[in-house]
Amino acid sequence: MYRYDAIDRAFVQDRTAEFAGQVVRRLAGEITEDQFKPLRLMNGLYLQLHAYMLRVSVPYGTLSSVQLKKLAHIARTYDKGYGHFTTRQNIQFHWIKLADTPAILGELAMVEMHALQTSGNCIRNITSDPRAGATAEEIDDPRVWSELIRQWSAIHPEFSFLPRKFKIAVTAAPQDRTAAKLHDIGLLLRRARDGSLGFEVIAGGGMGRTPYVGPTIREFLPAHHLLSYLEAILRVYNRHGRRDNIYKARIKILVAQLGAEEFARQVEAEWEAMDRPSVDAPDTELARIRGFFNPPGFAVLPPKSEVFEGAKADPAFARFVRNNVHAHKQPGYAIVDISLKAPGETPGDATADQMDAIADLAERFSLDEIRVTHEQNLVLPHVRLDDVPAVFATLKAIGLSTPNINLVSDIIACPGLDYCALANARAIPVAQDIATRFADPERAELIGELKIKISGCINACGHHHVGHIGILGVDKKGEEFYQFTLGGSAAEDAEVGKILGPGLPANRVGDAVETLVDVYLRERKDGERFLDTYRRTGLTPFKEAVYAEAH
Repeated sequence: MYRYDAIDRAFVQDRTAEFAGQVVRRLAGEITEDQFKPLRLMNGLYLQLHAYMLRVSVPYGTLSSVQLKKLAHIARTYDKGYGHFTTRQNIQFHWIKLADTPAILGELAMVEMHALQTSGNCIRNITSDPRAGATAEEIDDPRVWSELIRQWSAIHPEFSFLPRKFKIAVTAAPQDRTAAKLHDIGLLLRRARDGSLGFEVIAGGGMGRTPYVGPTIREFLPAHHLLSYLEAILRVYNRHGRRDNIYKARIKILVAQLGAEEFARQVEAEWEAMDRPSVDAPDTELARIRGFFNPPGFAVLPPKSEVFEGAKADPAFARFVRNNVHAHKQPGYAIVDISLKAPGETPGDATADQMDAIADLAERFSLDEIRVTHEQNLVLPHVRLDDVPAVFATLKAIGLSTPNINLVSDIIACPGLDYCALANARAIPVAQDIATRFADPERAELIGELKIKISGCINACGHHHVGHIGILGVDKKGEEFYQFTLGGSAAEDAEVGKILGPGLPANRVGDAVETLVDVYLRERKDGERFLDTYRRTGLTPFKEAVYAEAH
């Protein structure tokens, strides 16, 4: 894991002290809320429906046990005893008092954490594969490049006031677990025929009211030119991005209006004209950063474990292994997913006690690492096979052993109208109802991979556009309705879903999901996933069934 150096520590401490002074001035009435708003947003502090919300940065989703315990302490001391993990691999605290924020930021700084770049029109938290450094699929560790981008982008003077927020994802595996093609910039690590490392560069993806799958603007960028090429992209965007219309300000609109080919031409022209050596990281700096991500102290173990295999005699453990445990690149180890989607609970939430327990598990059994996924779950990336049964037992004791990763109840949902001032409808109760309907683990496994994603407004924080089943809450004359989309994907086969039909009232949503699943099971061939069946049959059988029942 990356560790702060003296410059990092001094910078975060100075920013914390500066914001503390701004809070004192706001509480004293020396500055207005309008004057304070840009200052608090630069420090990750939002004013939501009921209270302030603090969004804490978790760069590329990587936490140590000490950091997770600090987050648990903050939840217990300054919030209502829980935190909410987000689709940008961050954590949010929804019940923060303004007067407490300087103390919270000070406590975060003690464990090399902060809330910078979690809000505002800047480059936001860099996201990456939660299995980085653990999966044999990857061609390089994407965290190295994510950290390089993080250091380059932090309060970059040219890109701190962009036309709109800006999101970057980095992945190095064929299976995309980052939704890279739905980002402002998606970076896919590649190897050239000569073995050299580089990136496929995607630009102009995004969700919200106008969703786009980003086009590739460069098939192969030599890795050592990464920062200068990113700077060229951002300069073109900064120069031409709309600042007069918030709904047309994202880079996806610029790329769509210019066309991918013309946008790429302008980026290439900007890049060729740059003094690239002054921007690109020298080999010594890249080596320094790479040194923080050297493989941890793996033990030499046999590839199979009698303890692990024997524990599968317990059907509950066997089901957990099938769905939540994945192959590790190191013999004798496994990657263990922790679902934060127990049926009936709020997707992405973890209590302070649960966070403490997971931190203890990481310290004892996962070489002191935890990962946050963009699907609002957690990961223990380095667990010995011998230790998986003990990890499962602890997770079961704290209510986090749900074996549903990528299944129907593993639902992404934004906070919606329960918390967010921008929302039109609730998302959490809808997710809870659907998950409860599909709580039977045998039924969930029979259905197989099915990604349901729910947003409480068109801003799409719940990624509904790219759900196999997407659900968008809308307001119709003060009543909550929900519009369905089908066939979306955030993976390497990224696609925006198609609208099923008119919105349904809240009391019809759960029934409609059940109907969609029934149609899928009726039409499925040869063990197809829901997405495969939909792509083969099209929208018609699903639409006919849902709206026949609606009438």
